[in-house]
Amino acid sequence: MNQDTQDWHARAAALELRGQAYIDGAYCDAAGGTTFEAISPIDGRRLAQVAACGQADVDRAVEAARRAFEAGAWAGLPPRERKARLQRLAALIGEHAGELALIETLDMGKPIRDALAFDLPETAHCYAWYAEAIDKVYDEIAPTGPSALATITREPLGVVAAVVPWNYPLLMAAWKVAPALAAGNSVILKPAEQSSLSAIRLAGLAQDAGIPPGVFNVVPGLGAEAGQALGLHPDVDCIAFTGSTATGKRFMRYSGESNLKRVWLECGGKSPHIVFEDCPDLDRAALVAALAIFSNQGEVCIAGSRLYVQDGIYETFMEKVAQHAARLRPGDPLDPATAMGAMVDERQMRGVLARIEAGQAEGARLRLGGRQVRAESGGFYIEPTIFDCPAQDSALVREEIFGPVLAAQRFATEDEAIALANDSAYGLGAGLWTANLGRAHRLSRRLKAGLVWVNCYADGDITVPFGGVKQSGFGRDKSLHALDKYCDLKTTWIDITV
Repeated sequence: MNQDTQDWHARAAALELRGQAYIDGAYCDAAGGTTFEAISPIDGRRLAQVAACGQADVDRAVEAARRAFEAGAWAGLPPRERKARLQRLAALIGEHAGELALIETLDMGKPIRDALAFDLPETAHCYAWYAEAIDKVYDEIAPTGPSALATITREPLGVVAAVVPWNYPLLMAAWKVAPALAAGNSVILKPAEQSSLSAIRLAGLAQDAGIPPGVFNVVPGLGAEAGQALGLHPDVDCIAFTGSTATGKRFMRYSGESNLKRVWLECGGKSPHIVFEDCPDLDRAALVAALAIFSNQGEVCIAGSRLYVQDGIYETFMEKVAQHAARLRPGDPLDPATAMGAMVDERQMRGVLARIEAGQAEGARLRLGGRQVRAESGGFYIEPTIFDCPAQDSALVREEIFGPVLAAQRFATEDEAIALANDSAYGLGAGLWTANLGRAHRLSRRLKAGLVWVNCYADGDITVPFGGVKQSGFGRDKSLHALDKYCDLKTTWIDITV
């Protein structure tokens, strides 16, 4: 064990983890003191007892959020002041990046190097970027005749509930919390039960940044209890959700059964990654194809989990992908040299292994991996797994696995590639590699996906929207467009002849 790894293990042993909810500006236990265990997927040890919030806790959080909103505790502040406090929160996230990255790694199993190099810098940047937007986004005056003045103004919705997944706990929360706060709303964050601890710590930093009581609340708990209570609550104005398509559909039903609250969904994906024979750099494309599915243990909604390779280069290209994948061995997530960590929990690991077994039973050829590894650690690890899948109707091709499993297929022509890529219930991301500029334009337009990458994969920036089509949902995170999700447009028509 190298010195850096020893240091991270020592920091982990000394870390004090809080598991309480944060409601109306204070940490508190759930009603009745109910809790659930946070288990580290690194080694199976208990990290903390976490408040299992239910209906009573959600009611209290919504009441606090509504009271703060109506009092103007946040929305009524001058834009410059809201901007300064949100910037302060961004700065505090940066100052505590090591602690927050460690919590993320312990709680959901991702490599500490990824949490430090990507998750935390992007999280801090998201809050800082939306803070800057607060006094940069202007309302409108309509082009009326001389007898009237018509204004179009954005108004915050009120109480926004953000329900976020466990694969990027802080970053996915930032994509929703930051624009919702920037727009002037009160926010209730419901983290996934598998990864609640960093959200709970974030609440303390929000308090230190000067976010008023009731404006930002954290209610950890089980989805069937806390999540459902938020979805059905008549005084929640908006649900912003990232997670499975099945759960997204439930939130749509909850909206119809309650108050027709806005529901913004970013759901599952089974994204196609297409490589043509004229790919400008096969070696780079193979590395990117491996990273597109095996980064973050494959627990990525936009993972390039379906790989389509043109006939003439199929075997050559797949050998290159397998070589890169074989080097991505799961290791100790607290070792800065580790590139692939643990699955989030035992249930997720068992589910992925069952999909691998079923794929072999269906007749798919296992090219690489397929096994649990590091079982002696007590944690939950699966090696990179690659299948050659001759059948488009294979579950490996059709279903989101959310693990390190790549399904590869051949194609002959452009039309076949597009037909295979679009033959999915999902439409989140898609990638293609070609040196032909015309082909890149043609296929980008034909691909049914919210995000298309050409000669790269999963690249992006806070300035561009993120979201999908079909059963991948219809919400858009990131960019100035995200502000529209958390605002109403009001038209005010003034007769100025009176």
